[in-house]
Amino acid sequence: MRVIAGKKGHLKLSAPSGMNTRPTTDRIKETLFNILQNDVVDCSFLDLFSGSGQIGIEALSRGARKACFVESEKEAYTVIEKNLKSTGLLDVSALLKQNVFDALNKLSNTTFDIVFMDPPYDANLEKDVLLSLVKNNIVNENSLVIIEANKNFDLNSVENTGFTVTRAKIYKTNQHIFLKKKEEL
Repeated sequence: MRVIAGKKGHLKLSAPSGMNTRPTTDRIKETLFNILQNDVVDCSFLDLFSGSGQIGIEALSRGARKACFVESEKEAYTVIEKNLKSTGLLDVSALLKQNVFDALNKLSNTTFDIVFMDPPYDANLEKDVLLSLVKNNIVNENSLVIIEANKNFDLNSVENTGFTVTRAKIYKTNQHIFLKKKEEL
């Protein structure tokens, strides 16, 4: 696993042991950031269920202004901290070791330009996370939210969350779902 491009391109990253974190493959990560290329520069990036931190680190390498990583598992948190130190990105990062809902409450009224979440597949956390993003004013109408989910994720499950799906990119085993907050009337 490595940083693909940007100022930290080609640096190796560590990953937690086992497959609990399902690291995003380089090919899928590259496709994601090709889609995001114009949005990442100078953005504030929130990486939920961070795992190894590779997505937020890739965003920083490609020009994000700052990134916040949220991870509750001890080993994964330690790996993220190690990866941020080894890439020299600790000074533009915040790292929260707590569950996502507690972190979103703590971050209340801190708006992010891009929110990426990769919750455990089949845990059905997506809808509750989206509702918490709105409740805590983490996103606005200009924010982009991306969910990494299994290939069979039901897009209807995000109905009535205050978001609309703008795009879905389906891969062999998973997909990225892009959402925008619905404008208030």
